[in-house]
Amino acid sequence: METYTRASYRASKLVTDEYSTSFGLSIRLFNPSLRPHIYSIYGLVRIADEIVDTYKGDNARQLLDSLENEVSDALASGYSTNPIIHAYVTTARRYDIPVSLLAAFFESMRMDLTSHVYTQSLYETYIYGSAEVVGLMCLKVFTDDAGLYDSLSDGARHLGAAYQKINFLRDIAADHELLQRWYFPEGSYETFDELAKARIIEDISYDFAVGKVALHKLPASSRKAVALSYHYYQLLLQKIDATSAKKLKQQRIRIPTPRKLLLLAKVGVTGS
Repeated sequence: METYTRASYRASKLVTDEYSTSFGLSIRLFNPSLRPHIYSIYGLVRIADEIVDTYKGDNARQLLDSLENEVSDALASGYSTNPIIHAYVTTARRYDIPVSLLAAFFESMRMDLTSHVYTQSLYETYIYGSAEVVGLMCLKVFTDDAGLYDSLSDGARHLGAAYQKINFLRDIAADHELLQRWYFPEGSYETFDELAKARIIEDISYDFAVGKVALHKLPASSRKAVALSYHYYQLLLQKIDATSAKKLKQQRIRIPTPRKLLLLAKVGVTGS
């Protein structure tokens, strides 16, 4: 079983590295003992995203339901023939990740399978399940101290929310053109302008402020990695702020790889 579990974690790492260079860079700054577990969480999240974002079959809902059921069954047995699921459940069982977080995640993924006009309530529900719970899952890995987990949970949720809202802003064009999605509860793609962008950025700035307080209280084994992701998304937000609403509707905002590597070096040395 140990050989299969190691191979399963490597499979999760492969998925992570293939889909996200920035996330892969952040993981390098985790204590080595934590890295496989963070890969396992991202790996599961990624294959669920794949179903709702790129798979075009009529049975997408069935596949998503089957994935959730497979994970639930594996959580009970501690084993799955799917290595991505096996890695996740090994981590979830070890760190006692609540099943309620997983259920909220899949609820949000199902929301992406149908068209929605997002009210504030639906928007908050979606962000909680698609992003905040991922931060909470990771926080379970970061600390086995229940008191510390509780005290940092709000900050973890706000950081996850900030990252997701920034992704919404940078992906406005693709979400609209390829997926016919508009997540923000106010306005629409057609009415998105500088004022709307400014209101969203103000909201994200609040999330960052709350999240930053928790970041500095994280254990040393995870603090640098989370700090790197924090500063990376801060850079993205600054670039989005400097980009016109019209241009955001035409292209995706990116941080060049050399800038990412400079940020990695800086945070790796200073830790903040």
